[in-house]
Amino acid sequence: MSAGAERFSLTRQGPLAALSRLASAGSILPILLAALIIAMCVADPRFFGLPNITNILRNASALAIVACGQALVLIVGGFDLSVGATVALASEIAAVTMRWAAGIFPGQDVLVIALGVVAALGTGLLIGLVNGICVTVFRVSGFIVTLGSMSVTLGIALIITNGIPVYGLPQSFITEFGRARWLGVPGAAYVAIAVVLLLAFVQRRTLLGRYFYAIGGNVEAAVVSGVPTKRYQTVAYMISGLLASVTGLLLTALVGSGQASFGGDLMMLQSIAAAVIGGVSLHGGVGRVGMVALSALFLSVLSNSLNLLRVDSRIQPIFLGLILICAVSLDEIGRRRTVRE
Repeated sequence: MSAGAERFSLTRQGPLAALSRLASAGSILPILLAALIIAMCVADPRFFGLPNITNILRNASALAIVACGQALVLIVGGFDLSVGATVALASEIAAVTMRWAAGIFPGQDVLVIALGVVAALGTGLLIGLVNGICVTVFRVSGFIVTLGSMSVTLGIALIITNGIPVYGLPQSFITEFGRARWLGVPGAAYVAIAVVLLLAFVQRRTLLGRYFYAIGGNVEAAVVSGVPTKRYQTVAYMISGLLASVTGLLLTALVGSGQASFGGDLMMLQSIAAAVIGGVSLHGGVGRVGMVALSALFLSVLSNSLNLLRVDSRIQPIFLGLILICAVSLDEIGRRRTVRE
């Protein structure tokens, strides 16, 4: 189709359909991000200051890691509402393990940190495994399963420490990992970049990535083709839990304590919003982690901008909710257009 014909087609379909097509092509998000950055540079000189940029990168990195895991679950046709709770529990498990290990192995910071990291990552994998088994074996809705596991996980996190932050972490874990900078860039940003690059490779170059898309696109056809759908759906939930625990570790190292207040409902909502705004379809089978990471950066810049502009914190969730509704609406319009075509 020629450029003129395509423009005529978009005009006939209406502005919402045209906007949906641009969104599905990934054209809107970079434009919105660039416009927001330019506007904030003009509105507030502090926005482009090094401390503020560092803060944005740290927040965006934590959100991007969780959102990429959420995106994989959405791609296979699932939902993971437990990611925020997993962040909190992994943080507390890591802190409790490190404090315990420090008493047994005094001066052995490397061993202490390694034990804490393994415990946190194991926690995320276990939560993801339980979610995956409940969805695939017992055939319970992913929404209901992860809603329940979110409640259970948060309850366990509160019971472990009674909601009190856990201190006593090795200082090297805080200074050389959580608050470290390399070439002026926070260490969390390097972790996020590594996660995004690895998952992008998995999506584009591996059988695992192709199976994820096949399952989300048409699970019945995938079964007929011989794809072990239950196994790979469970793997998607496990990856989501693992990445949520990585974010829990990053936040624990940054703050210097394990806290049940990390993650929560806001992290869950933001991860879904970042995935959907980044082009991941709620119907499964569509989405790229690169765009999800860009979407996480956009949401972090937006949140930071609202804070700099002193917008009431009670009003800020309204912006996130409206953006999420618009993104889901565009996704639905695009899906219906594709079905008609």
